[in-house]
Amino acid sequence: MATVRDATYDVLRTLGMTTIFGNPGSTEEPFLRDFPADFHYVHALHEATAVAMADGYAQASGAPAHVNLHTAPGTGNGMGNLVTAWHNKTPLIVTAGQQTREMLLLEPRLTSRRAAELPQPYVKWGYEPVRAQDIPAALMRAYATAVQPPAGPVFLSLPMDDWAQPADPPPAQRSVATRFAPDPERLDEFVRVLTGSRNPALVFGPGVDRSGSWAEAVTLAERLAAPVWSAPAPERGVFPEDHPSFRGVLPFAIGPLAEALSGHDTILVIGAPVFRYYPYVPGEHLPAGARLLHVTDDPDEAARAPVGDSLLGDPGLTLVALVERVPRADRPAPPPRDRMTPPEVTAPLSADALFAALAEHWPADGVLVQESPSNLSALRRRLRLNRPASYFTMASGGLGYGLPAAIGVALAERDTGRGRPVVAVVGDGSFHYSVQALWTAARLSLPVVVIVPVNRQYAILKAFAALKETPGVPGLDLPGLDITAIATGYGCATEVVETPDQLAAALAAGLSADRPTVLPVPISTEVPSIL
Repeated sequence: MATVRDATYDVLRTLGMTTIFGNPGSTEEPFLRDFPADFHYVHALHEATAVAMADGYAQASGAPAHVNLHTAPGTGNGMGNLVTAWHNKTPLIVTAGQQTREMLLLEPRLTSRRAAELPQPYVKWGYEPVRAQDIPAALMRAYATAVQPPAGPVFLSLPMDDWAQPADPPPAQRSVATRFAPDPERLDEFVRVLTGSRNPALVFGPGVDRSGSWAEAVTLAERLAAPVWSAPAPERGVFPEDHPSFRGVLPFAIGPLAEALSGHDTILVIGAPVFRYYPYVPGEHLPAGARLLHVTDDPDEAARAPVGDSLLGDPGLTLVALVERVPRADRPAPPPRDRMTPPEVTAPLSADALFAALAEHWPADGVLVQESPSNLSALRRRLRLNRPASYFTMASGGLGYGLPAAIGVALAERDTGRGRPVVAVVGDGSFHYSVQALWTAARLSLPVVVIVPVNRQYAILKAFAALKETPGVPGLDLPGLDITAIATGYGCATEVVETPDQLAAALAAGLSADRPTVLPVPISTEVPSIL
């Protein structure tokens, strides 16, 4: 007779979810015993690392990922990156072990009290099945919930003695739609506004990349002869950054953002919240006289927008509909941005010089995963990406995501057969939040190159302290960190890079290696402006 464990693995096979990310614990061992040969267990050394790897894998593969955590403590360990997965709109199925049902009333060691509530509000659905036999069907429901828009993580708490119980007949195989079209009447209203606009601007967000709609975004921009901005603090790339219409990333504060859009009478935002702000810099949300139109597949985003008229719809389907309906404008196309002058090469390098060198030697099909907050403006200025699904970071603002996410992306590139090269840019502060991810990358022989700008400080916090006039904050310097020793200890190749020529050679070698490469780069300690 089939057990609940047998039936659950069959459901996972049906869903194509044969890769499991995790760090095994005692409450998970009954599920993991005699691990099936057709499954791949991606072993992380910490639950936060497992969640971020699964997030990167899901985003790069375009399919949900399964991450297995250890009851309440493991779920707690993974929560920071679970918050990021929620904001990234990443479909994850998170399962966690639970104590034996017969002892739950006693709340013994490793019981997860009110387990389904523990990860709230950062999961779309949390559940602990009432019966062991409900687990396979609960998994099917979890999948359907995770993939429907807005996609996101779900959570199942699974008692450890359920796996050996006899199973009910397997749940019916079924599928759910993951995209929905915009309301045609509301769409026609948006078309009328855009057609009559004197000087429209387009603001594209990560939803454009998630829906695979770069081509439609370019067509709409060219048809409207409108400049294109990226929404503030995007977790994905949104538009080819070498296109003449592209203007860069909007500032993520209220007053400066409105100032950047001054002169435009219509602002169309697609696939992003309105807007992602931090820090608080007061001002009007929009320039005087401007009207905002908002397209999102997330009802919560539409509800909390402080200004504008919202239309619910898949960003890609809505872009297709707009391209079909919007007539070609008779105004001239916006002029391209000025070319940037090459930065001065100093010792140590400035962030601009480092990233200018990286841009010069960037692999044609490269994927960038970044978590270097203080250097982000310089990175985005110098390295202009022009391919979809080429940029990933955390939407939450929480550190410890970038390094393991890059490893998840690299694994997805291997598993899908695309084999795109993956480069992570991770600040020396961020690097140590999830540094144990390097071990997994080395064990999997993934040729990820990790560039670590080393300024021996939390420069982003110093910048924020300067903006908010909060001097004397402790703990903002990071002396005594030996990145090369740590990388070597985890099994990585490593080399300190001090010049652009060194970077070119080390990058090429790392991308052709059979293990991860960590490249610490000493940079200037000058603290950049936060805005």
